[in-house]
Amino acid sequence: MSDPANYAKQELLRDGTPVDIRSLRPADEGDMLAALERTSSQSLQRRFFAMKRHFSDKERAYFMNVDFKSHVALVVVAEDAGRQIIVGGGRYVVVEPGQAEMAFVVIDAWQGRGIGSLLMRHLIEIARGAGLHELTAEVLPENASMLSVFGKFGFKPAARRDPQTVHLALKLD
Repeated sequence: MSDPANYAKQELLRDGTPVDIRSLRPADEGDMLAALERTSSQSLQRRFFAMKRHFSDKERAYFMNVDFKSHVALVVVAEDAGRQIIVGGGRYVVVEPGQAEMAFVVIDAWQGRGIGSLLMRHLIEIARGAGLHELTAEVLPENASMLSVFGKFGFKPAARRDPQTVHLALKLD
């Protein structure tokens, strides 16, 4: 398994568009904020479970300071109008030994093209390589597209922690 902090793979989206899937870098902060600006309020609500448009310095530091051991983050970079932009991202955060919680966001103009599935596949590969035993996720019930992606990878509904979300789990053993 390669070093997750230097992870980089090239992939094709369903429509044949080439993208790079790579580890999040500290220098990506401006591009990440720009990507969030291109993301609808509904998509941000589905990711953060609240109306979220601005992030505090503490929140930005949390999302950008990734150690690639207990917190792994990947971005998807594509060409748009002649320049490279971040079009999506996914991460997992270890919540207890052997278990991590996952989350994803894809900017609206790029949704439905397979970015969530690509991120999922790569993060599962990294998690297995790191020796994790289980991945979990919390998804809003109305987020049918993300529920579909999780289901395609074998995530199963698990005991709910919050009645407002669907709790999903995937055993990696």
